[in-house]
Amino acid sequence: MPTVPKIISVDDHIVEPPTLWTDRLPAKYRDRGPRVKRMKGQYGVRDGKGFFDTTVTEGPHTGWSDVWLYEDMVAPLTAGYAQYGLAKESRDPVTYDEIHPACWQQDARLKAMDANHNEASICFPTVPRFCGQTFMERTDKDLALAALQAWNDYILDDWCAGAGAGRLIPLSIIPLWDVELAAAEVHRTAAKGTSSITFSEAPHALGLPSIHSGYWEPLWQACNDTNTVVNMHIGSSSRMPTTSPDAPQFVGVTLTVQNSIHAVADWIWSGIFNRHPNLKIALSEGQVGWMPFFYERMDSAWRRADLYDPHIREVLPNPPSTYAKNHVYGCIFDDLTGLRLRDTIGMDHIMIEIDFPHSDSTHPHTQKVIADLAETAHLTDEETRLLVRGAAINCYNLHRYGITH
Repeated sequence: MPTVPKIISVDDHIVEPPTLWTDRLPAKYRDRGPRVKRMKGQYGVRDGKGFFDTTVTEGPHTGWSDVWLYEDMVAPLTAGYAQYGLAKESRDPVTYDEIHPACWQQDARLKAMDANHNEASICFPTVPRFCGQTFMERTDKDLALAALQAWNDYILDDWCAGAGAGRLIPLSIIPLWDVELAAAEVHRTAAKGTSSITFSEAPHALGLPSIHSGYWEPLWQACNDTNTVVNMHIGSSSRMPTTSPDAPQFVGVTLTVQNSIHAVADWIWSGIFNRHPNLKIALSEGQVGWMPFFYERMDSAWRRADLYDPHIREVLPNPPSTYAKNHVYGCIFDDLTGLRLRDTIGMDHIMIEIDFPHSDSTHPHTQKVIADLAETAHLTDEETRLLVRGAAINCYNLHRYGITH
């Protein structure tokens, strides 16, 4: 059985401390910025948006919740955001007193990582949502920018500092509503030590310009110039693939990787990597087993460009698959098919994720899960090292945090 070295997880999550914004926002914003109020009720969905119904206080899925309030947002803390250690369904309301301290306290998180053979971790936001949609959707953009920067500064100055330095790797969010502000925030947070930003896998689904529009060029240039990786987490388009309104949940669970497939097609065909040679993207929860076929499909279309649009060869002088190298990184937790196709994908482009504290997290058994995957896929010790840490070190330039080999 291959040796499993200390793990670097490129996809975990932080549940923000309840006083993050009230502690950090200027006084004039504190009563309007994100804040917590304990309420009793039931989580529900109305017009496609989640809400907390305080008129329903008795029932199988009712209870006390620490509810995040911010302008028109009423977002209850539910078990799905902090599933580790909870014997509750994902939609059940919970409070900070109930969830595991490792969800939101640095010292407890580091102990949980130690117990899981986990050296380092990149954490995505919860209250801001995967790519900051919470701030984009609010009306007061001055407050939104202040709240967004407060989150980034908390991650850089508190969560990833002190005992967390070199173990909790900083990720930043950007103001999606203004590309110039977004580029400026990349430069600001990169100067403070961030490794990456999070972005939408399909910005047009959020009502923003598409990848093909050219609108985002200042942002990509900023990321290219600062070696900032662009993370696209499944669901960062605020939508998930399904087949029909009455399809069971497992249909959607099966199809989640479609979001990453669409994102890679957009990014490669747009020519972004040809224009920005240092730019990298990471597909959080995107898996990789689909990559060989879709790269082959894109190359086939490129060779037959005369039938579609010969201009594409000016955008992409080389076959599309060649732009995946050193630009597109996949993130997996159980993709045995992808590992068996590693010679086509590139073992140095496949990274592992733990997804703590969500329900599909492999914590606290990640070391065994990886050992079983490596044995079944016949990975060598070096291939296992690349999966567990080597690819992440190279992708995110983790040497800057003292993480090597």
